[in-house]
Amino acid sequence: MSRAIVRRLNAQDANFSAQLDELLSWESVSDAQVNQRVLDIIAAVRHRGDAALVDYTRQFDALDVSSMDDLILPRERLEEALQKIPAAQREALEIAAERVRRYHEHQQQSSWNYTEADGTMLGQQVTPFDRAGLYVPGGKATYPSSVLMNAIPAKVAGVPEVVMVVPTPRGEINEMVLAAAAIAGVDRVFTIGGAQAVAALAYGTESVPPVDKIVGPGNIYVATAKRHVFGKVGIDMIAGPSEILVICDGQTDPDWIAMDMFSQAEHDENAQSILLCPDAEFLARVEASMEKLLPSLEREDIARASMRDRGALILVRDLEQAVEVANRIAPEHLELSVADPEAMLPKIRHAGAIFMGRYTAEALGDYCAGPNHVLPTSGTARFSSPLGVYDFQKRSSIIYCTPQGASELGKVASVLARGESLTAHARSAEYRIIQDTQSGE
Repeated sequence: MSRAIVRRLNAQDANFSAQLDELLSWESVSDAQVNQRVLDIIAAVRHRGDAALVDYTRQFDALDVSSMDDLILPRERLEEALQKIPAAQREALEIAAERVRRYHEHQQQSSWNYTEADGTMLGQQVTPFDRAGLYVPGGKATYPSSVLMNAIPAKVAGVPEVVMVVPTPRGEINEMVLAAAAIAGVDRVFTIGGAQAVAALAYGTESVPPVDKIVGPGNIYVATAKRHVFGKVGIDMIAGPSEILVICDGQTDPDWIAMDMFSQAEHDENAQSILLCPDAEFLARVEASMEKLLPSLEREDIARASMRDRGALILVRDLEQAVEVANRIAPEHLELSVADPEAMLPKIRHAGAIFMGRYTAEALGDYCAGPNHVLPTSGTARFSSPLGVYDFQKRSSIIYCTPQGASELGKVASVLARGESLTAHARSAEYRIIQDTQSGE
């Protein structure tokens, strides 16, 4: 008897909670061997700089390079790619870029301040990072959409320089990736990858400038390296496998739902696709659609493994229970494929991106809707947000005291500081207290 294409769960079962925990479990920590290898690479880049990058590029990317000059792409090369790609691809990239830019312009934050009665001014100054680093997978992988999603918010935030690293194993260069970099305003490109590229961005070398934050997807070596350099630089997140959770009332075309779930399952075998529905007969129809449609996918084997090992069709009591389960899962992508998604939206507390209604496929968000597709995974939507303009800005508190304001605040600070036995703090504040010259004998 062949194994089912996807597991079926029932939220009413007594052991459903344990079953759901097992379904969601995913170990993101790299093994000891990977971890040590990454630490060695970071140390080599820190101590040997460009020479280490050249050596690792020869070793890992099978490229015969002699110096960093061979690993730098000039801006002209990006423009050349933009002219070289088919017109339809260029138009799609430009439309997507404009939509992404327009959406993220709404996220811009301004500095602010207010003045109290005694003249004390308090506020916040918002400033962009000096330099951001973008990691882009290379070779046969084609992720021009990730270039747009990572670089455009940085530019909207006002970051003066965006540095992109992209490996070119065996000399394979993806022209759409370079074209996307041209459209997004990437300033410098280095054809390096792996943990060594992350280390170069974090610590800098003779050729690669150090950045303030590293964003962008990568393999386990890249993710592990980002974890290790965090603190020296900022990072976007340690991303887990792609996820989609669909809540459906049973009235959407089952082929649509099946393909929506495949849109994440085809990423890799660890991707997760889950459907919640109160209609058992509809779940059966979706499963039948999966069986029918899977053979039509170019990445059938990957999608099939993902659905078999990490996918699920879950029968819920009603849509209220579906929302409860969804909030517990806190998915990266959440589709509300129901008649009235607006009524359901206020009940959703945890999700990276929420796709409203039957016609809003998650794939639209991946490419061109406008919101960012860099989203929290593995339940981290409980406390994390999509990548945005705010990720490339920092906020500085502003405090300006008049003599009178400093005097009044000094009295309060003095009491609190002496209560903490921090005498220098207290005396520093006390020096500014204005003595009342009108009192006395």
